[in-house]
Amino acid sequence: MTITQPDLSVFETLESEVRSYCRGWPTVFDRAQGSRLHDEDGHEYLDFFAGAGSLNYGHNNPVLKRALIDYLERDGVTHGLDMSTTAKRGFLESFQNLVLRPRDLPYKVMFPGPTGTNAVESALKLARKVKGREAIVSFTNAFHGMSLGSLAVTGNAFKRAGAGIPLVHGTPMPFDNYFDGTVPDFLWFERLLEDQGSGLNKPAAVIVETVQGEGGINVARPEWLRALAGLCERQDMLLIVDDIQMGCGRTGAFFSFEEAGIVPDIVTVSKSISGYGLPMSLCLFKPELDIWEPGEHNGTFRGNNPAFVTATAALEAYWTDGSAMEKQTRTRGEQIEQALISVTEENLADVKEYRGRGLVWGLEFHDKARAERVARRAFELGLLIETSGPESEVVKLLPALTITPDELDEGLRVLARAVRESA
Repeated sequence: MTITQPDLSVFETLESEVRSYCRGWPTVFDRAQGSRLHDEDGHEYLDFFAGAGSLNYGHNNPVLKRALIDYLERDGVTHGLDMSTTAKRGFLESFQNLVLRPRDLPYKVMFPGPTGTNAVESALKLARKVKGREAIVSFTNAFHGMSLGSLAVTGNAFKRAGAGIPLVHGTPMPFDNYFDGTVPDFLWFERLLEDQGSGLNKPAAVIVETVQGEGGINVARPEWLRALAGLCERQDMLLIVDDIQMGCGRTGAFFSFEEAGIVPDIVTVSKSISGYGLPMSLCLFKPELDIWEPGEHNGTFRGNNPAFVTATAALEAYWTDGSAMEKQTRTRGEQIEQALISVTEENLADVKEYRGRGLVWGLEFHDKARAERVARRAFELGLLIETSGPESEVVKLLPALTITPDELDEGLRVLARAVRESA
């Protein structure tokens, strides 16, 4: 594909240097539908990025778009703070009937603000309020957001450095397989908790991702998650699962922790909960933890009613029969895994490992710089993929859950070619 030089002048002269994704994809995108984007020069790109996981149902999903247009055309409330609206009621009823009740989950629902880091901040604040303690335990290579509380439980040194002040009251522990299986699970963590001379303040909570997306597609085993839940219960710590990127069906089940058979005390959800890429987040927690005073945690944009509308449409379209959606995602995941096996066999000396669950996968190389070269070549060939990991050493595959088998196969062929041509 021949790519002409787009006019990027206004972005380069006016927009802050903090911009990032646009540097790897130097074009001006104009429209998108399903799993494809088009730039203003007419070039087409297959999307294995899905808005960093916020577009699980694809771009401009027609079912969701129709619901949104109808709502806006009848002058439905757009901005509602935490006022009661028909749009919010519709979402809460659908979420209760299609997600919580079928899974026998008792959660109360809080709307903490538009973004994932808003949900994490509210979860940390609530855990500290409930337990009366300040310390939070997180895990190596974790990513939980870019505001100060979320950064304090994030592992990436580059992102943490951006805070500009000390990040306190957070202690990292080894994520699953951090020591390549040479150390028993939670040996260090439990020893510190039980030793009065360890210097570890009693934590209010532990926050964990079942699959670390930004951390490099590190997949926690179900037995590790069950052991963590047991440890939290024994030691009087709340368990927070950050399901912002891995929830909403990304790993198969609606919540990524379902496979492990655990019920976290608090769950954070964002990204694809609106279904349409509209800002929305949830903090879910067990009823006995709901000790908030009215207005104790608030925000101007908690009530994004268009997001409630598209979220409801997404639940009703894709989760009325959740088993069908889950089965489709697992089947598509198997398709990716087979392709990554072929890529590994073809590049045996260069590929370190492939790993993933459902429709999130990572391909890691011995040469840490190669992932960036693969992503750059893939873009030139019309495929959008990003990298992840502390040194951007992992090629990250995050296609929409609604991608067709043919589109998936097309993208995987491009990926294989990009790997060959990036050596």
